[in-house]
Amino acid sequence: QIQGTIFPAPNFNPIMDAQLLGGALQGISCEKDVLIDILTQRCNSQRLMIAEAYRDMYGRDLITDLKENLSHHFKEVMVGLMYPPASYDAHELWHALKGVDTEEKCLIDILASRSNMEIFQLKEAYLMQYNNDLQQDIDSETSGHFRDTLMNLAQGTRMEGYADPSTAAQDAMILWEACQQKTGEHKNMLQMILCNKSYQQLWMVFQEFQNISGQDIVDAINECYDGYFQELLVAIVLCVRDKPSYFADRLYNAIHDFGFHNKTVIRILIARSEIDLMNIRQRYKERYGKSLFHDIKHFASGHYESALLAICAGDAEDY
Repeated sequence: QIQGTIFPAPNFNPIMDAQLLGGALQGISCEKDVLIDILTQRCNSQRLMIAEAYRDMYGRDLITDLKENLSHHFKEVMVGLMYPPASYDAHELWHALKGVDTEEKCLIDILASRSNMEIFQLKEAYLMQYNNDLQQDIDSETSGHFRDTLMNLAQGTRMEGYADPSTAAQDAMILWEACQQKTGEHKNMLQMILCNKSYQQLWMVFQEFQNISGQDIVDAINECYDGYFQELLVAIVLCVRDKPSYFADRLYNAIHDFGFHNKTVIRILIARSEIDLMNIRQRYKERYGKSLFHDIKHFASGHYESALLAICAGDAEDY
């Protein structure tokens, strides 16, 4: 059972919440604990209703007030929580593409893991927020087979729910040849299969690949390819197999390998909070022995730490 850590609050009263937030933000010193208590304990649709009530009450935009009163990573978390999911994805993609350096790992995280519907919605949000076409921006800001694969994923044309056992071995052969030959044409075939076949079909294809080659598809890709193209292909395979495990790995690496890569931690916690963050926490604990809650506590501090932990919603046996 897939589940998140943030649920709709019972007895929800957006007007009262807006009032409390107004008091916390308008005071002499910003009462950050109040912001955490409210914004991390309401689901996204409730937060949007609070923002509406806030605008009616104060004639001001809640996101603007949060930006003006908060700073650093704590601000990023609180503001991030206020975006609808598709707008948040669009926001992250825009900054990944248009920042000083392209943030390839952010592009991989989002585009390798979203469903057709989620991709359709984030493209619409991207166009509305930035008046730009996501695919055009990917085209101009990335290159090579990495770009081609991102472009394919951004079309959101993956088959859904369809599986044909009779073609699985054929697809597996194509993948295996692509790992042997490594020509441009083979790279295209490889990404076409990984970007367009249904998850159910790819499960069978990976099984057949193992039978044909005696090797796991991830190991084969890692041996044959390199750079962001390789990382993207592996991310697609891992998301097909088990999205919570993929994100658990990404969080672990973000926390331990890069001295706490804040952007990645914030993005994954917010984006998965109502989808599968509970499952991600379970995989994290199983894989690494320590809970996600424990590791965040170890690296973050202050109100930033409190906000992340509230989204993570650890439980007693996790500490």
